[in-house]
Amino acid sequence: MNAQKSKPEQSRELAQKVQDFLQSGGEVQQVPSGVSGNADNSNLFRQGHSIDPRSERTPLTEVVKTLEARKQGKEQESPPKTKKPQKRLIVDDFGDPVRWVWDE
Repeated sequence: MNAQKSKPEQSRELAQKVQDFLQSGGEVQQVPSGVSGNADNSNLFRQGHSIDPRSERTPLTEVVKTLEARKQGKEQESPPKTKKPQKRLIVDDFGDPVRWVWDE
């Protein structure tokens, strides 16, 4: 695991970048409250819930029958492999590591 910067280090680095930007001639613009960065200032989450008209389904009974026949014709050559436990990192909402757990 790579060493991560602490919150105070990240804060100092961000403050230094802002200071460098301002010293190089950059300018901070004040944006009024409620204005979005979207071009049309619309709610992005609302767009994902549109309901499309119901479409006709393609019957696949012949395809399913072919697949089932192929599955029945296969012989099991080797026993199924057992899953080995794996180590998984748990992180908090900010992406900072909290602890390691074993998944089985």
